[in-house]
Amino acid sequence: MEWSSLVSAEMSLAPAESVDKAMEADLILIGIKAPAKPDEEDEDEDEKKEEQDEPVAELTGMAKSLEDAMGGNGLLSSVIAENNKEFKNGAKAGSTTPVARVMVGGKAKRVVFVGLGPPPKEEDKKPSTTVGVAIGKAIASQCSTLKKVETCSIILPEDITSDEAALQDLSSSFFQELYADNRYKSKMSAKKVAENLKSVQILSEGASVSEDAQAALIKGHQMANGIFLTKDIVNAPHNVLNSLSLGDTARRIAEESGGSITCEILGKEECEKRGMGAYLGVARGSETDPQFIHLTYKPSGDIKKKVALVGKGLLFDTGGYNIKTQMMELMKFDCGGAAAVLGAARAVGALKPEGVEAHFIVAACENMINEKAIVPSDILTAMNGKTIEVLNTDAEGRLTLADALVFADKEVGADSIIELSTLTGACMISLGNKIAGVWTSNDDLATQLDEVSKVTGDKTWRMPLASEYGEELTNGKFSDLKNLGGKYGGAITAALFLQHFVSKKKPFAHIDIAGPVWSDKIGATGFGTQ
Repeated sequence: MEWSSLVSAEMSLAPAESVDKAMEADLILIGIKAPAKPDEEDEDEDEKKEEQDEPVAELTGMAKSLEDAMGGNGLLSSVIAENNKEFKNGAKAGSTTPVARVMVGGKAKRVVFVGLGPPPKEEDKKPSTTVGVAIGKAIASQCSTLKKVETCSIILPEDITSDEAALQDLSSSFFQELYADNRYKSKMSAKKVAENLKSVQILSEGASVSEDAQAALIKGHQMANGIFLTKDIVNAPHNVLNSLSLGDTARRIAEESGGSITCEILGKEECEKRGMGAYLGVARGSETDPQFIHLTYKPSGDIKKKVALVGKGLLFDTGGYNIKTQMMELMKFDCGGAAAVLGAARAVGALKPEGVEAHFIVAACENMINEKAIVPSDILTAMNGKTIEVLNTDAEGRLTLADALVFADKEVGADSIIELSTLTGACMISLGNKIAGVWTSNDDLATQLDEVSKVTGDKTWRMPLASEYGEELTNGKFSDLKNLGGKYGGAITAALFLQHFVSKKKPFAHIDIAGPVWSDKIGATGFGTQ
């Protein structure tokens, strides 16, 4: 499978020593922070004032110097004034004004104001966790939609340019936003994004720029590389990406990690020796032999914890003999969990976090129909010895995950396990196509995942692990478990099923990403990688 490349533009950070540096660019973006609102203003007052015209904030600092250098005729201030009903002095992070075209020294310059949101509260001191993402998207949008932009500069205040997390998010979201999957298009129909762009320079109104701040931009670029891979995997058609080519992708991740990641791929015989009957049962219908992918990242220093990320790796899901009657053309996205896990592996291999040993596990196969494929009423034996009656061949993902989870728990010996999968349509009915469901009995892990969700913008919601529904899985006549519960609460019974394959006291979370993994407008979203 071919991998998409990030745009080749270089992103850098420098002190805004003079307006001359900003005016060297074709496109000049000016960050505007909305004035702080008095504490006594309540929400009702805010709603009344929204209906009134917002007083236009005066330009200060580098923005004012830039206006003076462009003739001092109030042109830039008038751009905000004329559009302030919508722009509201930049009250919404990432909002923009229309483009102002200004002649400077005989050259046409384009100027756009970018909203930075309200200033952080005094007790916070730092920008909000989402401001970097919003700014990055705004830069990408302007560089892509405006024609023939080769160089871009954006002036930002010191509280943002000194915040490493905000800079990493800015860089990552900028490159992510410029993703275009042209791998299967001819040159005539290829989508062109920021094709002329060579550089983006962030100009800090602070006195200096630290090495750590510069490094944050590189980290954002590396994270975007991982998300690009996630999107590429989900978008790839099955005639391009099957289990074997996903295995090749895993090997390439290891090769490009500089030795920090090793790759082990178990074939059919090795999986049989381990007793992976649930996974191999589903794989019987595949066109290729199963590929059980295990990537291991080890830091250079001491290892303080060992984590496992498990992703559902169904490269295509027909439903098997319980064949799907709708949405089958989208079932290439049933590897969305595997894509997120492998995208994360690529990013981790580049970022090289300290103190954490990470295992990335994917039981890759397809759910197809042939003379060897499983049929309803088959009984499979998982790696931990539990027997499973297959009531529905379209509830196959949990079967492959069963053995992957036992492998992570027992063979890897992970301290904690996080599993991502496009597991149930029931979760989509519950939470729609923007929010993933999280099931875990561990409150600390739930809190950590919730915090990460807020920082990354990958929205999640903790769902109930209602143990009373578990009897629907264990009341079978012929096996320890059934692979399907009752008519209702399907997302919950799927989560309860997975609990049978991880030690009870081990922190474990199941994340159902069936909804947000795909957008009808853009295709793969890259959800879950971050």
